Amino acid sequence: MGAHERRARQKGLLRQEILRAASELFVRDGYENVSMRRIADRIEYSPTTIYLHFQDKAELLENVCHETFSRLVKRLNRIEEQTADPLECLKRGLVAYIEFGLENPDHYRATFMMPLPDDLRKKKHARNESPGMQAFSFLRRGVAGSIEKSRLPAMDVELASQTLWAGIHGLTSLLITHAGFPWVKRERVVQGMVNTLLSGLAA
Repeated sequence: MGAHERRARQKGLLRQEILRAASELFVRDGYENVSMRRIADRIEYSPTTIYLHFQDKAELLENVCHETFSRLVKRLNRIEEQTADPLECLKRGLVAYIEFGLENPDHYRATFMMPLPDDLRKKKHARNESPGMQAFSFLRRGVAGSIEKSRLPAMDVELASQTLWAGIHGLTSLLITHAGFPWVKRERVVQGMVNTLLSGLAA
């Protein structure tokens, strides 16, 4: 590895460390109570170093959300590429969404469970090409494709997609925030939720 590649790799690792620390602090203390200096102290760097990567904490939070959605979209895209049946693809995607949230609880909280500044909230849902809307479009395509292939009855695609998202987000949030609850084996709860949601649509 040459010097240029090594510096680029180190820069990327530092950026990830900043995003990880920021998401943890945003979740624990709330966005308004976190400063760039506190994030810098958390990773034992100077605030100047943070500003080399991010203009301000609003941009930092935007990048936390963007990165979280982007990684989720990549996982959902792989499922689409590997699964021919649209209903099975939708089912696998719903499970993958929940698993992703549980694997990345701080990023999930910061992106989906924490109140966002108005400008960032509007920006996150305004562009169809944004990673957030791409993730939601996976649900739309799954529902529409299942209807087209007669795997689901005719229905309002947008309403069905929003219902699915509300269901899996609710379970993901509960599993993150109430980990001490005496859940039935987690995999059974996840499969039960997904099967119930899809059975409800099929009915």
